[in-house]
Amino acid sequence: MIKQSDQGEFELDNVSVTFGDVRALSDVSMKINAGERVGFVGPSGAGKTTLLRLLNGTVRPTSGRVRSHGRSVGDLTPRETRELRGQIGFIHQHHGLVANLRVIQNVASGRLGQQSLIGSLRTMLFPNRGEAVAIHEILERVGIEDKLYERTDRLSGGQQQRVAIARALYQEPVALLADEPVASVDPARARDTVSLLCDVSREQGLSLCMSLHNLDLARECFPRLIGLRFGRVVFDEPASSLTDAQFEELYHLEADQILENGVRGDEHAFDHRSYIGE
Repeated sequence: MIKQSDQGEFELDNVSVTFGDVRALSDVSMKINAGERVGFVGPSGAGKTTLLRLLNGTVRPTSGRVRSHGRSVGDLTPRETRELRGQIGFIHQHHGLVANLRVIQNVASGRLGQQSLIGSLRTMLFPNRGEAVAIHEILERVGIEDKLYERTDRLSGGQQQRVAIARALYQEPVALLADEPVASVDPARARDTVSLLCDVSREQGLSLCMSLHNLDLARECFPRLIGLRFGRVVFDEPASSLTDAQFEELYHLEADQILENGVRGDEHAFDHRSYIGE
């Protein structure tokens, strides 16, 4: 089990990750302390998702060292890795819900990594009264308590997003990771969702690491921002000290860099102004 004294702490020391011939991260070093809220920003393909997946042990480093809650991820056995993932809530961009199951069952699946196979199946398919009460309380916290027994595929996109958040909270995690959790919702819903996750992080003392494309929202909600570009850390600073010029540079793609990464500029033109509200 993860010790309380190590709660929510992550360390990367000169970490690189390659997938075949593609280098997703290069020589990344950082430390994220317990209870800290950190936003990862950068253009698509910058390495934000890979970085989040490193933190919960889903991806192993090609070189360098990752420590999650005081333990070296590269040294964990499969069982220990499963335990680690079971104690870190991960909110995926596309939710990762089972569409034809009810909300209560999807939320209950948050604890699958903490139980035996038989126990996991029983909890997910037939939650007992105590589990149902606990799940209802979490759904109330995220504002959809009336959807407890609704089929998940009958919910709106915003409601499904909140089911995914409730599932992560039901794990009773020691940290929360979120990969573009507001990419597919309107600006008002996006602000509400990010604010909710930040509130939960503060109330429960959880570390919160989130990748975001909305820079105004990142600046507003996260005291610390880490900028990634082509798999490298461009900046790691307090949000209050960052300038528009730094964000423009982060998202600006030179022609030779576009070609180097195998992307034609006329097919993937990028306007950084859309990310800073201009």
